Amino acid sequence: MEEPSRAPLLQPRGGDGSAAATTRKGRARRVALEWLVESKKLWQIVGPAILQRIALYGINVVSQAFIGHIGDLELAAFSIAATVVAGFNFGFLLGMASALETLCGQAFGAKKHHMLGVYLQRSWIVLLIFAAALTPTYIFMEELLLVIGQSPELSRLAGQMSIWLLPQHFAMAMLLPLTRFLQSQLKNRVTAVTAGAALAVHVVVTYLLVHVFGLGIVGAVAAADLSWWLVVLGQLFYVIGGGCPLSWKGFSMEAFSDFWEFIKLSSASGVMLCLENWYYRLLVLLTGYLKNAEIAVDALSICQTINGWELMIPFGFLAATGVRVANELGAGSGKGARFAIIVSITTSVVIGLVFWCLILYFDDKIALIFTTSKVVLDAVHDLSVLLAFTILLNSVQPVLSGKPL
Repeated sequence: MEEPSRAPLLQPRGGDGSAAATTRKGRARRVALEWLVESKKLWQIVGPAILQRIALYGINVVSQAFIGHIGDLELAAFSIAATVVAGFNFGFLLGMASALETLCGQAFGAKKHHMLGVYLQRSWIVLLIFAAALTPTYIFMEELLLVIGQSPELSRLAGQMSIWLLPQHFAMAMLLPLTRFLQSQLKNRVTAVTAGAALAVHVVVTYLLVHVFGLGIVGAVAAADLSWWLVVLGQLFYVIGGGCPLSWKGFSMEAFSDFWEFIKLSSASGVMLCLENWYYRLLVLLTGYLKNAEIAVDALSICQTINGWELMIPFGFLAATGVRVANELGAGSGKGARFAIIVSITTSVVIGLVFWCLILYFDDKIALIFTTSKVVLDAVHDLSVLLAFTILLNSVQPVLSGKPL
């Protein structure tokens, strides 16, 4: 007689659950691996992009710090000139250059390398034309401030500084397309190295011009002009000197083809970014109407400078996301583009939380970089909580804003 089978008639309850758990673990391991791979690709762009942006923004931060220790009026005048006028124009030029980021990223992803050089030249032409058209805002800065009711002393000093900011204005028109041209080809170390070297030079030159030669605010702004152009020349020599053999074939008349379409695309990008950027600048301008305007402008501009410096991190993620998404779309991978956005936003938010905690902890001590004035430090203390939450929110918004196609 055969023995009854010892196999259970029913599987234990844990059997299916164990298989499901194994499947979930495998899926989680696969997602983690994909996340790691995408993070590596992203940070290859993000790391140098952040370093470059922090270094470039640091040029004006260093100038502002030197000027702030000269006097409260000088700091307020620099804030009006650099934050309002130069900031308005920079926002527009930056937005116009963002169109190049999308076009170059897609061309690189589709392996149409020669078009990158054409797009770069076309963007140079467009941005230089608009930079020339915006030049009167620098020249007539003093008159404009007087018309809107700012104090004569503040208007005069801000107008003087705005004239000295003109070389930076045209440097931006050259540099913004160059940076996006290089980033779209993953040549991010070039942008980071040139900006970092310029920042180091800027600190030394600013100290010499301000403290050794006694040129004061003019010396600080002139040093910033020199440093911006050092970055432009460094990247320009790399491109035309053979650093981009596939994408740079020399100057071409093809840059003038589809010129009007490129202007429309760039202008739309410029207006979009300006609407996001200008309300910060208007706050500084409106603060000039308050009682004790110098102190109010100083405190607000210090907070905005700190916010703007930290904002270079989300902007680095924005630039990297634009490149990664454009590369994936150029290669025909919509799923890869979506995953790149998720990784970028999550990482940016985590970094924003870290800086949120730092601002709340250090409070008004962060303003010591720019001033030792007790009244200004107290005013920054009052704004520190708002600054912390602004930084946290800005860790998400720039990356989500995306790029117009």
